[in-house]
Amino acid sequence: MNLKLRWAFIAVVIIWALFSMFPLNQNLKLGLDLQGGMHVVLGVDTDKAVEAKVEAIANQLRKELAIEKVDFSYVQKISNNSVSISLKSTDAFEKAKGIIADNYQSLQDISISGENNLSYMLDKQSADRVRDYAVEQSLEVVRNRIDEFGVSEPVIQRQGKKQVVVQLPGVTDPDRAISLIGKTAQLKFYIVDDNVSAEEAESGNIPFDDKVLYQKQSDDSTGQTINRFPFVVKKDAVLTGDYLVDAEVSISSTYNLPIVQFTLDAAGAKLFEEITADNIGNRMAIVLDDNVYSAPVIKSRIPGCSAYIDGIDSMQEAKDLAIVLRAGSLPAPVKIEENRTVGPSLGQDSINSGIKAALIGLCLIVVFILVYYRMACIVANVALATNFILILGVMSQFGATLTLPGIAGIILTIGMSVDANVLIFERVREELRMGRTPMNALEYGYEKAFSTIMDANITTIIAAIVLFQFGTGPIKGFAVTLSIGILASLFTAIFVTKAVFWTILRGKDVKKLSI
Repeated sequence: MNLKLRWAFIAVVIIWALFSMFPLNQNLKLGLDLQGGMHVVLGVDTDKAVEAKVEAIANQLRKELAIEKVDFSYVQKISNNSVSISLKSTDAFEKAKGIIADNYQSLQDISISGENNLSYMLDKQSADRVRDYAVEQSLEVVRNRIDEFGVSEPVIQRQGKKQVVVQLPGVTDPDRAISLIGKTAQLKFYIVDDNVSAEEAESGNIPFDDKVLYQKQSDDSTGQTINRFPFVVKKDAVLTGDYLVDAEVSISSTYNLPIVQFTLDAAGAKLFEEITADNIGNRMAIVLDDNVYSAPVIKSRIPGCSAYIDGIDSMQEAKDLAIVLRAGSLPAPVKIEENRTVGPSLGQDSINSGIKAALIGLCLIVVFILVYYRMACIVANVALATNFILILGVMSQFGATLTLPGIAGIILTIGMSVDANVLIFERVREELRMGRTPMNALEYGYEKAFSTIMDANITTIIAAIVLFQFGTGPIKGFAVTLSIGILASLFTAIFVTKAVFWTILRGKDVKKLSI
């Protein structure tokens, strides 16, 4: 390539990198370990998602058999992934079997010889789909909640089969963030069975189609549960939060306490009106994550599409509840498997330590090259400076995040850049010893060192790709900066340094090269 074109290309690349970099504090994203924040790994309980799916199938099957007038004793979930059906006659047995074969292809027959009894389990393929959907849906719900929370540039991504990674830079209230992220927020409405006493509820002496839920009472100062009041409700929820379209915080005009008003869609409003019309005089429990918030008496048919949740202790709790209701419920419970919080001051200390390490390493390299390669030190230093600019420019342009391991990757690539120059300089020295002129020695030196440099850097890039593919968090940050640094060092060692040498030696009758 013509020398002028070579320099023009180098200038364009450097100018592009500089424009991408500055202002550096705006264009270069810092990781949690450098700017502070929290890193949370959520484990999704996918078995609970399968269990909920089987429960839903059992409820639907119970309704369908009743509609088709199939005479059955019970339809119930007997384990996490199986359903048992007891029929009252042979005709009912055959009819039920036909309905299940036609409408429930995801169920696998595991019945053993038993008169008029059927057993089914969710087949493996369907169960795997439910598990995968639970993780994907959890990812989306968490993303919606974080958007409502107002964190800038969060990182929310799937990890493995059952995990969701959440990184929240700059979070100042990690406890509140964890509460928002991890709350299942499954809103359900149950009809209360007031025919069962509190004593019977506590002893477990309740009808088979009922279950016990509790209203928790907490200490205002500690937040700890100090009492639980039992409610016996019908086992099947009459309405769920799937119909909810909005939730807002308000103040109760009666008690001057915070409430959360929620709005149902058209289908939910119609269903709510039908339920209230059919249950006048009964109580309806409003339940969130198996905690009964309130259980008002239905006094009349309630038309419209809005209702409210009361029994909330504080305005902050009401705001957070509105956020999770708007964002939707998690399809399965999640648990915090890893939680790391880095304060802003510790992040700044990491930045200072990284810069200090980089400067010390750079100075030692410059001194070594100056002593050992003399005039060629100028060329190597130009390559080092260009390499550093290109790394930061590429990271800024493509939105890569700089982490503490990433700084280590940059320092490593600085050394690798010098390593490429050392290979070239040593080959040039060998050519000079063979009696070649400086220009010829440079030409042959670059040509013979090229394959060695490429082999060494390609193998390192392969290792970096493997780290990025299978690593997580800090490991990926190291892999990204290492890969960018290797490509930048190849450009500077082979392209930039050659242009500098040619510019110095062009048109001059140089007899001796200081290298």
